[in-house]
Amino acid sequence: MTRILHVLDHSLPMHSGYTFRTRAILRAQMGRGWEVRGITGRRHSAAGPQAETVDGLTFHRTPGEPAVGNAVLREWRDIAAHADAIDALVRQWRPDVIHAHSPVLNAMAAQRVAKRHGIPMIYEIRAFWEDAAVGNGTGTEGSPRYWLTRQLETHAVRAADAVAVICEGLRGDLIARGIDPAKIIVSPNGVDMDQFGAPVPRDPALTAKLGLEGADVVGFIGSFYDYEGLDDLIAAMPRLVRARPRAKLLLVGGGPVEQALRDQALASPFTDHIVFVGRVPHDQVENYYAQVDVLAYPRKAMRLTDLVTPLKPLEAMAQGRLVAASSVGGHRELIEDGVTGTLFAPDDPAAIAASIAGLFADRGMWDDRRAVARAFVERDRNWSSNILRYEPVYQRLLARPDKVRAVA
Repeated sequence: MTRILHVLDHSLPMHSGYTFRTRAILRAQMGRGWEVRGITGRRHSAAGPQAETVDGLTFHRTPGEPAVGNAVLREWRDIAAHADAIDALVRQWRPDVIHAHSPVLNAMAAQRVAKRHGIPMIYEIRAFWEDAAVGNGTGTEGSPRYWLTRQLETHAVRAADAVAVICEGLRGDLIARGIDPAKIIVSPNGVDMDQFGAPVPRDPALTAKLGLEGADVVGFIGSFYDYEGLDDLIAAMPRLVRARPRAKLLLVGGGPVEQALRDQALASPFTDHIVFVGRVPHDQVENYYAQVDVLAYPRKAMRLTDLVTPLKPLEAMAQGRLVAASSVGGHRELIEDGVTGTLFAPDDPAAIAASIAGLFADRGMWDDRRAVARAFVERDRNWSSNILRYEPVYQRLLARPDKVRAVA
């Protein structure tokens, strides 16, 4: 039986788009009859034992807190600690393939171990680390650190036996760096339809609690980062409410810019049309999707959003919700304007308001739009079928004539 060791930044029981994609991959691989485990680095911050089972999945932890001090030295120490923990697990469990997931620190740690033991390694990129740092406000495009991180990313890709990316934008960028296209597969974001594909009915009690009775509800459910463009969504509300007086905005989640968004909403002349819920347990998220008519994703135009496809619009489609999103590259890979969703110009509150108002004015097409979007997810973005993209890569790596099993 094939054993796959996934090298991760963090995992369940922490909740993020990263952990939910990981869960979907591991669950689907187990469904194929493969043995899978994960090992996380020091940035996994949830308390727990060194090895634990969460949602039926086994995860091992790299011991110790993240190193302190100079950023470069800190990261090298964390890589070394992660590599030591991976090495110990490899000696104990003897995986056939190491599957490292971004950020690049994980690939660097995993490559040390893979080379030492003659185990093939695939590196999966969900976003380039340098661009993610710009997106979350901890880095600057064009800075020396940005340049160095980009060089490390390119080196890790060249050293990997195979590379997976989540979208065509990332694949195109790697090819432009000189990476052989034959080395790269696209494993797009998907939805676990067994877990998330059965929409629940709207709960009238929750509707009343949120003050949404009779409202045209626009919603966002996810993490509050600056690049998500939620400030533009709040700025669009005066125009939207003037066009649709019953419109309300439901914001579910939290993150680095939450307080700034709350302050902005309080200063809005239509503050009573904006509802903040905060973070909710993952097993309750479906109840909030059921409250929303149109899920809005107003991501700002920048390199990160042009290259990377998000997960949330797919979840909304699976839940039978209408989707409206900015026309950045990552959204254009997921959403066909006028077919599976509605696209509007990024960084433009007026465009947001006009697009969403137009959706509420044309309810006659809602059922067809929802059905087409859900069918797209079931056919092209369902993890039970997406997982098949990995299988030929694993088989090719395991069939390498130079593969050596040197685990002591």
